[in-house]
Amino acid sequence: MILLQCVNASIWFRDLPELLLGATMALSNKVGLADMPRKTNLPEEVHRTSARLSDGRLKFYFSLRGRKGTGFWSGFERLPRTAEFFAAYADAMARARPKASVTSTSDVVAEFYASVSFKKKKPRTQSDYRRWLNRFIEEFGPDSIKMWEVPASRREVDRWRAKWIESPKQYDYAATVVSLFLNWAKKEAYVDNHFCEGLEKLYEVDRSDIVWSPEDIRKIEAIAPLWVRRILIAATETGLRIGDLVKLSRNQIEQTPSGRRIRVKTSKRGIPAFIPVTDRMGRLIDETSGTQLLILTNASNLPLTPHRASEGLRQWRDKAGLDPETIGYDLRLNDARGTAATRLLREGLSLAQIAACMGWSLRTAAAMIERYAKVSPEETDEVLHILQRAKQNGS
Repeated sequence: MILLQCVNASIWFRDLPELLLGATMALSNKVGLADMPRKTNLPEEVHRTSARLSDGRLKFYFSLRGRKGTGFWSGFERLPRTAEFFAAYADAMARARPKASVTSTSDVVAEFYASVSFKKKKPRTQSDYRRWLNRFIEEFGPDSIKMWEVPASRREVDRWRAKWIESPKQYDYAATVVSLFLNWAKKEAYVDNHFCEGLEKLYEVDRSDIVWSPEDIRKIEAIAPLWVRRILIAATETGLRIGDLVKLSRNQIEQTPSGRRIRVKTSKRGIPAFIPVTDRMGRLIDETSGTQLLILTNASNLPLTPHRASEGLRQWRDKAGLDPETIGYDLRLNDARGTAATRLLREGLSLAQIAACMGWSLRTAAAMIERYAKVSPEETDEVLHILQRAKQNGS
């Protein structure tokens, strides 16, 4: 036992008096050290491997566990008990760098899932992050989190996300999630730095000039079923994003001294928005069945999903001759927001009020309305005149 205490304290046996060393070895033999289970015969830090030589003998090699380049002993004894062996071990311990604390990338991802930063995300965002981070740890999970401090790790991420290079949005989203996760890991001191910030992206598109013109809307209304027409009307009259549009219910319609308004907590920013009910939107609400809570439903009067609402309109958009091949651009449901802003201006709202409804700055609200009025051939000069007056009045 004296011997084991000396080892654990990394005492140099070569400095021990011969008498103490002899007494220690005698004590070890007396308690039957050679017959003890294998785990107790070597210090915890010692790792042993073996190799069969060409002459048939088995040779053993000893190093410090978990530390490369720390081999300190080799010989034909499975359990060396000489003073030289323990002296070499103590010497190796004295020279070795402290054992690094290794945390895997998958461990840190698990910590991220349990963090407040992750839990405060919207359920849909959490689901998207989980999907991509689970793919990430399928590739890099066992690797040390410290590998992301190495510049070459950036190339590893690019090679991994190249699996989705045929889908630019997925390729880019993979980069977004990885960067966000590693930024969190840096903030929480799992890494000192990382090299996956600003990964190159593929998906670049300017949709600033894509709007629904009155003629586009008329083409859809001429052929589409009622449930599709209602989606487009609600989108162009309120400017709500798809996720908020499909959840719009009677409970969100409030009376005002002069009419009605829609009160909604936006899914993107989580802030309240108050949208005036235009005449056309008012008719749509009034025509909704009294037993129906949701304003918009599918053909079977069941709740819509954002995907089904977008896909339903896309199908009838193509049938109306508004497909990308025909008109040269991809007209989408979310492009109705500029149309809605223009309608609100014509209803008499100020730029400040429209910006509040849409979640825009005053500059963005003015730019969107002006752009819509210019690219829509059927809009009269009335909109531009109203907009010019609003700018002059500082609203």
